[in-house]
Amino acid sequence: MTGMNLLERFYSRLIAMERRSPMTAQTYRFEVRRFLEWLGLAGLRVETVDSLEISRYLDERRVRDGIDSRSTAKAISALRSFFRYIGDEGFRGDNPAAVLEPPRRSRHLPEVLSQKRVESILDSTDPDNLLGLRDRAMFELIYSSGLRVSEAVALNVRDIYFSEGLAQVRGKGNKERLVPFGGEAALWLKRYLDECRPKLVKSGRTPALFLGKTGKRLSRKGMWRNYAALTVPAGISSRIHTLRHSYATVLLAGGADLRSVQELLGHADLATTQIYTHVDTSLLKESLKRYRPKLRDVKTAGKA
Repeated sequence: MTGMNLLERFYSRLIAMERRSPMTAQTYRFEVRRFLEWLGLAGLRVETVDSLEISRYLDERRVRDGIDSRSTAKAISALRSFFRYIGDEGFRGDNPAAVLEPPRRSRHLPEVLSQKRVESILDSTDPDNLLGLRDRAMFELIYSSGLRVSEAVALNVRDIYFSEGLAQVRGKGNKERLVPFGGEAALWLKRYLDECRPKLVKSGRTPALFLGKTGKRLSRKGMWRNYAALTVPAGISSRIHTLRHSYATVLLAGGADLRSVQELLGHADLATTQIYTHVDTSLLKESLKRYRPKLRDVKTAGKA
């Protein structure tokens, strides 16, 4: 059996048996395909390749493609899963990727925006235009509920409960959770559903909440592109995921406890949520630096 045939069977197992999310399965397939192509060029076989040769492959990717520690760890995870699969299929008795240590990921503080800057971006939409109204509703909901892009594009109309102010979201690993959204998001969502979505729907029916101009579910790339276009007139350099970071920081600054924020964001590990406490502290330090000269002036004046 060829490596590519193994790859497609591996992909099917990820979806059907391991219940991996479509995004994870596609990422693993992409990583393994690149590795199999490298094996072919290097004259190596998947049945006999060893851990040193896999390390050489990863080193070449770091140099040639400039992949960071996060991407390297993702590639190792995909290869571990793949070799575990071909071991189960009887093609080899070991897992050469199991001994590879993923690099430590450096934790950078996430970028956040003030409420005023978020409003500047949202105000850049044109609600008199069909797609502008859709974008306003979409980004208001993302900011109001702290959604991931993948979660926002996967929403269906039936997932929005206006009377309760809740949205049913499918997160990583297809785990579902209920998240609240505010009155501003509700206002724009209702306008979108009444005035815009019926005009975007083409032939047939679709359950998708947010539609593109073709009448099909809006893609993640489409959402990224539309958000990037809004940051230009607002004069702000920002990525769409920044709305989620800003949402989490606002919650913690307002006194929400970490466990509650973890549940709202759909984080599996509390440590992932804790990074936002450092963001909040850094903002506090920035404010202290800004006002410290004034405090020093007052102290000096008191001594005079």
